[in-house]
Amino acid sequence: MRATMWIMSGGRVEVADDALILVVDDDARLRDLLSRYLQENGFRVSTAESAADARDRLRVFQPDLIVMDVMMPGETGLELTEMLRRDNAETPILLLTARGAPEDRIAGFEAGADDYLPKPFDPRELLLRIRALLRRAAPAAAVEAPAGPLALGILHFDRARGELRGPAGVVRLTGGEAALLAALAARPNEVLTREDIAAALEMDEAGERAIDVQVTRLRRKIEGDPREPRFLHTVRGRGYILKPGY
Repeated sequence: MRATMWIMSGGRVEVADDALILVVDDDARLRDLLSRYLQENGFRVSTAESAADARDRLRVFQPDLIVMDVMMPGETGLELTEMLRRDNAETPILLLTARGAPEDRIAGFEAGADDYLPKPFDPRELLLRIRALLRRAAPAAAVEAPAGPLALGILHFDRARGELRGPAGVVRLTGGEAALLAALAARPNEVLTREDIAAALEMDEAGERAIDVQVTRLRRKIEGDPREPRFLHTVRGRGYILKPGY
């Protein structure tokens, strides 16, 4: 059960630092350092030394966010991320890795991660990224949004609740997918550049390059045929546009 508190400050969602973070890393020294640093900044922290260990903990509690190393013996962080997304887990995931090439970051986003931070990193940057991800995962009721649902064929996106529903009920979205859809839905029928989207999602330059991956993932959820999109269109050389309709 999650216990994170959310407050509004000047129209912006702020995170009360009692969020529960699960740190998954086979390096005991780094795991302890991260745990101590996050606790010093007000977060509650649980740790796991492997993907299997993390899986055991996730059977007992649901963290507000997972910080996970990619390269671990046995099951990797990428593989665990893919498994969690297949199981429709919506918990934000921030991957840590010594491999920071663009293709490695893209692989992380394709697996379903919400952010990706290469080692070595400044702990202050990690803290900023964690807070940004938690804000993106904030309950939509706490965020000001245009009134009225948007029709996407047989699906409807409730902008006030941040919820996508269809005939079978709620369509599960990852934190990144939900944040992307909310950003596009806030300005329907308007072209948003990658820079616009990155700013709305509080992503850095590296995250901006991964927006295409998130768009691809979102299309799989809202389009009948993602190869011939009806609602989420690419505007070559400019960005993306969401065109609601039945």
